[in-house]
Amino acid sequence: MHTEAALTGALTAAVGPGAVRARAIDRMGMAHDASHFARTPKAVVTAASAADVARLFTAAAATGVPLTFRSGGTSLSGQAVTDGILVDTRRHFRDIEILDDGARVRVGPGATVRAVNTRLARHSRMLGPDPASEVACTLGGVVANNSSGMACGTVANSYALLDSLELVLPSGTVLDTGRPDADDELRAREPDLWAGLGRLRDRLRGDADARRTIETLFSLKNTMGYGLNSFLDHDRPVDVLTHLIVGSEGTLAFISSITMRTVPVLAHTRTGLLVFENLADANRALPDLVASGPATIELLDATSLRVGQSDADADPRLRALTVDQHAALLVEYRGHTASEADERGAAAAPLLARLPLHGPRELSGDPVAKAGLWKLRKGLYAKIAGARPSGTAALLEDIAVPVPDLLPTCEGLIGLFGKHGYDHAVIFGHAKDGNVHFMLTEELGAGSGRDRFGRFTDDMVDLVLAHGGTLKAEHGTGRMMTPFVRRQYGDDLYEVMIEIKRLCDPRGLLSPGVVLDDDPTAHLRDLKSAPSVEEEVDRCVECGFCEPVCPSRDLTTTPRQRIVLRRELERARAAGDAALVAALEEDYAYDGVDTCAVDGMCSTACPVTINTGDLVRRLRAERTGKATGRGWAFAAKHWGATTRTLGAALSVAKAVPAAAGPVSAAMRRVGEAPLWTRDLPGGGKRTPAGLIAGDADLVLFPSCTGAMFGPTGEGAAAAFVRLCRGAGLRVGAPSDLPKLCCGTPWKSKGLPDGAAAMAAAVLPALWTATRGGTIPVVSDASSCTEGLAIMIAGGPEQYRGIEVVDVVAFTADRLLPRLTVAEPLLRMVLHPTCSATQLGIVDPLRRIAETVAAEVVVPDSWNCCGFAGDRGLLHPELTAAATAPQARELADVDADAYASCNRTCELGMSRATGHDYVHVLEVLAERARPVGVPDLSGA
Repeated sequence: MHTEAALTGALTAAVGPGAVRARAIDRMGMAHDASHFARTPKAVVTAASAADVARLFTAAAATGVPLTFRSGGTSLSGQAVTDGILVDTRRHFRDIEILDDGARVRVGPGATVRAVNTRLARHSRMLGPDPASEVACTLGGVVANNSSGMACGTVANSYALLDSLELVLPSGTVLDTGRPDADDELRAREPDLWAGLGRLRDRLRGDADARRTIETLFSLKNTMGYGLNSFLDHDRPVDVLTHLIVGSEGTLAFISSITMRTVPVLAHTRTGLLVFENLADANRALPDLVASGPATIELLDATSLRVGQSDADADPRLRALTVDQHAALLVEYRGHTASEADERGAAAAPLLARLPLHGPRELSGDPVAKAGLWKLRKGLYAKIAGARPSGTAALLEDIAVPVPDLLPTCEGLIGLFGKHGYDHAVIFGHAKDGNVHFMLTEELGAGSGRDRFGRFTDDMVDLVLAHGGTLKAEHGTGRMMTPFVRRQYGDDLYEVMIEIKRLCDPRGLLSPGVVLDDDPTAHLRDLKSAPSVEEEVDRCVECGFCEPVCPSRDLTTTPRQRIVLRRELERARAAGDAALVAALEEDYAYDGVDTCAVDGMCSTACPVTINTGDLVRRLRAERTGKATGRGWAFAAKHWGATTRTLGAALSVAKAVPAAAGPVSAAMRRVGEAPLWTRDLPGGGKRTPAGLIAGDADLVLFPSCTGAMFGPTGEGAAAAFVRLCRGAGLRVGAPSDLPKLCCGTPWKSKGLPDGAAAMAAAVLPALWTATRGGTIPVVSDASSCTEGLAIMIAGGPEQYRGIEVVDVVAFTADRLLPRLTVAEPLLRMVLHPTCSATQLGIVDPLRRIAETVAAEVVVPDSWNCCGFAGDRGLLHPELTAAATAPQARELADVDADAYASCNRTCELGMSRATGHDYVHVLEVLAERARPVGVPDLSGA
């Protein structure tokens, strides 16, 4: 028996002390993935190389504790949870190497599908697998689960397009299967495995019944059990092994590198929603529609259509439909060019004309219409998951049957929903492949909900297998379908799978209970309970889509982990475990609260639009001490003096570094103590020259950060005023401007009283300055624009007419047409900000940059810089972690300018890269001139 200390010691010896996490907060934060299973690991280890993994295998064997690999954690069947050692492969293994001008790509398993496709887009190529979770799922997970998606079917999935893998076998052997001598190396280093694979190959090829079963099941999208088709499709044992790893869910080996062939991007589409009177009509149309060559055919049942109708942005024709037994097929034809897409759409037109459709039958090339239709399809999960009762789990399952059997299967599922009382379940999915998903909500854990789900699952298995289908098409066997693998394949083929596991993993080190498990109740063990905690927490489905955009993801916790830890705290309280509650609360203060940037980026990726920053702000408010509250209340009443004092203190510290102590003391009087560093600028000036006191065309609201952190050049506000003067626009400002603030500092710290006090001063001042909302307010920092918009939306009704526009959007729309740049820069590096993303002004930001520079570089690894107002001063480690990928990417990029649209973000990126970032308008003002005017500076 191992002890906790012995296990930690063995793991530390394998990978070093900084890579092993055994605190309760670390283990419980990683106990949840997107599935409805939860297991708490004994330790969480971050592996950084294949050699690390090989040493971890040795440690696991020595301690007798198995290990499981975890990357994106978007798996829906429980593959990525364990009560053993959890190996986090998300934090490293992110390298992406483009090969053969994009025809192939070599990728680390920790890189997300979206990151890879972003790089491939420059070559008009993409990965074949197109899972809906592409923002968060990693390519290692996609290959390990043989994930597919809406368009790839079985011809462009991981199995079909895989070129080679670098593997770490449980013995510690590292094998590159792409080497010409890979088969010889496998035979020399793993003779039993090599011989065993050859023996199984010959056995299956010589068994006519086995061949027939394998060929039938793998003609479908099928991720149930191991990929036995590998033995029929490949001859050399090393090639069999390579393709057995696809879909093996981390139970046979670790994938340390993937080389995959890519597919062309077909950017031009013709899309339509074909509504039928009933499921039968929709299914009868499928053979002819499939023959017409669409990229996708997505099925939506009547319940799906009703759910879609509830969206305010739903197609008016859908909203006007009185849904009874209707069903719809979302079809899309794709081409390299617009004319090719037109041709494919036109070829399908005669078929569409004779189908028994209820409503429109045309195909649209309008990207807005297309986006609306796909929002209907992709939004089903969010709609149902977000509306589920508190305490329930959203269960998304998938199956595949031969297309002729799709109708009776769907009808059978609907019958089972009724039989078991799942009144709001929906069916949707990839009808072209006979692959449908169904979603229901259930209260899991011990009790009637678990029992009902078990009875439903038994009936569903009977239904699908009766129609010659597979119980898992995309999501993997995981823990969910292990009791039924033997039944789907039969005893003989199941024994082959057991032998595969024994050959690859003879000591049983990898994920026991995943893929293979003879316990008939395995799918009903370790089910999540979801205690009601708070509004943001209760809506979370733990999918992990938020994690790649979180600035603290490589430092402490992610939004998903912040939320699941709140659930774990509630469970510990309910169980009366005071020691665990105390440990979690103590560590959560830093890991969950202090290092959250509250930037809202998580909401941009979350399918149910949770902004975890709202939760963190409230937690900050609950713990704010009286002294801090008084300090910030004082600051709200004396904001002009506060910003002048801090700016002056920074100027003194800049000139006399020994004065850094008084700077921190001055800031400590209004809150937490920041860390002064030599790279911080001196104070600046908030009010630029050139503002008028009379009849203005717009009102400028310069950011307070301009007073506290002086610009490298003239500053955004001054540059904007100069650009406006050149364009013939008069710029005013609110009276008492130095005393006013957008409220973000108080909001981010969870100080609603201070934010309300500031709003009471700002809103009347803006109302007066804008002459009752007749002219716009323009802010020179995207975070302040967002703050003002929130302030107005939450303020009294009388001020709702005030229009707030970011300086970037105003310049792009109103000033650029009046400006010209004769000599653009060769290259500019651009850092969009989280608030610019939230405001939807990234495109205008790029337009300005592209006016000034011939080439604009936005790093592929762009993300929130984590400076987050004062977080970069209070916790510089947050900014360092958030910007590290961008800094690495930009290390070899030479540029003439580095720009952003928020002063504190400029500071964060300057600190990360060593280059001076300025506001993009400063660069524009330096090089632009009004049309017909020789020099803007004289305007």
